[in-house]
Amino acid sequence: MPSHHEKRVLPYSAQQMYDLVADVAAYPKFLPWTAAARIRSRKPGPVEGSEVMEADLVISFKVFRERFGSRVTLFPAAQKIDTEYLDGPFKYLKSTWSFRDLEPGAGCEVEFFVDFEFRNAILQGIIGLVFNEAMMRIVKAFEARAVTLYGPGHSA
Repeated sequence: MPSHHEKRVLPYSAQQMYDLVADVAAYPKFLPWTAAARIRSRKPGPVEGSEVMEADLVISFKVFRERFGSRVTLFPAAQKIDTEYLDGPFKYLKSTWSFRDLEPGAGCEVEFFVDFEFRNAILQGIIGLVFNEAMMRIVKAFEARAVTLYGPGHSA
């Protein structure tokens, strides 16, 4: 049952970082171990202005290649993204991203939390050995994507 919680201050606006994380279809372009992404559906969410997206990601790690489905709830006004597991190789998976602008010119605070467990004990064991390193690589991949999209250290 690995979980990971992290807060980072980045030199971008909360809106820029929210948009980057909300673009699930682009994950295979930059996210480690993500071989493919497909948006199944998009519909209005439970809160005014929110959106619920169902998406499939294909994760590929060593000899394992698994597809999993998730429900991603986008809350643009609150600059928050919640993800919950639908189907695939996990027993469960939940993640939350939140974004908050700091004072002008200071960028934003990004907070990320993920908690999951694989059904497959072998895969769970492998991930358990490298979990913290894997989470750091994923967070760094989002940071590197921000540099690619927005340039080094500028906020809108």
